[in-house]
Amino acid sequence: MILLITGAAGPTGQAVAKHFTENGHTVIGVDKDDVDLLDRGAVQALAERIEAEHGQVDGVVHLVGGWRGGKTFADTDLEDWAVLHDLLVRTLQHVTLAFEPLLRKSSNGRFVIVSAKAAEKPTAGGACYAAAKAAAEAWTFSLADALKDTGSAATVLVVKALLNDAMKAAKPEAKFAGFTHVDTLAEAVAQLYERPADEINGIRLDLTQ
Repeated sequence: MILLITGAAGPTGQAVAKHFTENGHTVIGVDKDDVDLLDRGAVQALAERIEAEHGQVDGVVHLVGGWRGGKTFADTDLEDWAVLHDLLVRTLQHVTLAFEPLLRKSSNGRFVIVSAKAAEKPTAGGACYAAAKAAAEAWTFSLADALKDTGSAATVLVVKALLNDAMKAAKPEAKFAGFTHVDTLAEAVAQLYERPADEINGIRLDLTQ
């Protein structure tokens, strides 16, 4: 299986890559130093290069993210919206438009983004973040509609926040209530391949429960 991870340099990308490579799959990880995901032409070239080199793409895990916000609704800075729109929405648009044809060709392809509980229950100071996450979910569900009946699926994994070992080491006494460990998320991505596409296509899978 050929899996692409965008935003691969962070702890989540590393966890997903480790899980799949240890199970014998080919993982292609890219980050901002490898390709500018805000450049649609560059992303299209990436898709063409992967198809030429590997002949297929069986999964795309889109992990480009970020957070900005304020303490109150009134002090919302719309520059935060501009940044989050690029990070959470524009990169997603470029990646999905470039790789949708390859996912359609796969007999068991999976596309995954990680969203947040904030998208369903925004806070006053998190308007920009919540709105960008909600937009990313809507875009992913449009992709899911495009993939229906193809054997491939697009799924939104929902977390409160992500946890990694470095965070635990830095605050050994912290409870991190409701946080999802990056290894748990990696396992959740892998489990999507064990379920029929029509069960997981266009759904929000809550990992906080």
